Amino acid sequence: MTYVVFFSLLLLITLLATYLKIESNRRKAIEAQKKQFNERVSQVGGRLKSKLNELVEVKILRPKYAPRIQAIVSNFFVVQKHTDENLQTLEDVSDLLINTLSNELTKANQIGNGQSLEENIQYFVSELPQQGISYNKTFYSEALPNLIELIKTNDTPQPLDNTENEYSSESQDSNNQLNQHANMA
Repeated sequence: MTYVVFFSLLLLITLLATYLKIESNRRKAIEAQKKQFNERVSQVGGRLKSKLNELVEVKILRPKYAPRIQAIVSNFFVVQKHTDENLQTLEDVSDLLINTLSNELTKANQIGNGQSLEENIQYFVSELPQQGISYNKTFYSEALPNLIELIKTNDTPQPLDNTENEYSSESQDSNNQLNQHANMA
């Protein structure tokens, strides 16, 4: 009988040790997932911060606006769950913003309308929520993409004076007349 009790205790101790080992491994796996999740969030924030610093350096963005735009990333999880789906939404919206800013900066450098881009960014910042709780799912899925569209500038620069318009319209008129004569002949 003592052998049965001894083996039962030994079996219980073995089961308990196995359970503790499994539980320890599960906790480590959860911690690793949390660490990976937080690293992805940090990468998203880092990419946006890098683009904002670039815009500050070229004097398209005022330094005081950078934290307001950075709040888009830092406030994302204020009222939302820490899920992979939500993180993917944050990455998508952040990439949309970064790509739009990059494209507009390139366009501004090519056609020389940096002032227009600066004004559009200023308006964009003024429309961002003031409170972290306002950065909710609706803001990221509906309002923010529409605000990002406001950053975009016209593709062509505005003419400097009316004489260019008059010349180009006269030139077009004479070209149209030449084409009509050529078609008749």
